Order: sequence, then C-alpha cells, then structure tokens
Amino acid sequence: MVRPKVIFFDVNETLLDLGPVKKTVGEALGDRPDLVPLWFTTMLQYSLVTTVADRYSDFGEIAVACLRMVAGNQGIELDKVAAKNAIAPMRSLPPHSDVVPALERLRDANYRLLALTNSSNAAVADQLKNAGLDELLESALSVEGVGLYKPHAHVYRWAARRAGVDVSECMLVAAHGWDVAGATWAGMRSAFVGRPGQQQFPLGPEPELAVARLNELADQLATLS
Repeated sequence: MVRPKVIFFDVNETLLDLGPVKKTVGEALGDRPDLVPLWFTTMLQYSLVTTVADRYSDFGEIAVACLRMVAGNQGIELDKVAAKNAIAPMRSLPPHSDVVPALERLRDANYRLLALTNSSNAAVADQLKNAGLDELLESALSVEGVGLYKPHAHVYRWAARRAGVDVSECMLVAAHGWDVAGATWAGMRSAFVGRPGQQQFPLGPEPELAVARLNELADQLATLS
C-alpha cells in the first residue's frame, strides 16, 4: 500500500460521538429517540437539495429546519428557538474513545491530518476545540469554503487543492457510506470506519480500507514508509 500524503477525516460521527445531540433531539421530538436517524437523514437530504439546486445554506440552519419538519410530521410544535437549543450540543460533542490515540499515532508517523466536514467554519472550530482535537489536526476545511456539500465530487478535489496535493494522494476517513463513495468516485482514496449503525453503500466502490475502529486504521497506516 502506498502511503497517502494527506489524510482527511470527516468530523460528525467519524471523530465525534453524536450521543449528546441525539439525546436532546430525541427529547425535542416528544421523547422519541427512534426519530433521530430520520432527522439526520433528512438533514443530509436537504443539504444535497441545496447543492443540486445551486444554493447554499449553513449546515446548522439546515439542521434546525429539518428538525422542525420532522417534528411537524409528528404533530409536534417546535419553534426555531427550541430547535436551535436542541441541536446546540453539536458544537461540544466528545470524541470517540479511539480518536485521540489514533490521531496521535498518525501524527507521530508524520502524516498530515486535516478535517473535512459539512459543518460551517465556525461550528467545526468550536467542535474541534471543545473536543480537544484542534491541536492534533493541521487544519479543518468546511464545505462553506466551496459552497457545496459532500459528497459532491468538487468538494474532495477542492480539499486536495487546498492541501496542495493531487486528489489521488489523499485519503478520506469517514463513517458514512455516502461520504466514502463520494470521495472514491472523485479520485480520492478512502477508508470506512464502521461506527454503530453505519454501513458501506453496496452500490459504491470498495474503500481501500474498512475498519471497526480508528486504532486499526492507525495500525495499518503508521507502518507505511
């Protein structure tokens, strides 16, 4: 295996544990935690709607709007302020337990480590600082800089240009099948992390690596020269 020059990490769910926001969103939806996945997939759906329609809205604004939509379909009245409060924990999520050791090992192996996220610039800055990950990553790239949401191919190619390397010299690490597929289709190498509840996309290309936890990824990449 050839050593990638840059490793990009998705942030939400890949690096950060969504547990706290799942709790508050479930409470906002009438104590229905079973509706949280519907909210999350609706949020992804409408981020892509804006991209396909050649529009861009802040990911947090889309999250609030979609939470109110899901609530409305359940007969729950949820105003904008209450919806914002429900998703507020998104900015202070803890990292998964395997994240810090894996990033430290990859950093010590002299990899360039960057974040690539659908979150806004301000949101990801808060997220990484509050999770204690900001000093382990070279920088964080938000799709706000390109005005398109992942998995649009332009996002991955733009990220590679920002890092100053060819897209083929990068690897995306993500816990979402759609993100891994999008990166691979765009010419980027990819690794899938099997967080609970996540699956690879059967119609997408096979990622180069598939691991259950990030320490497994670090084990495989740290030995490459």
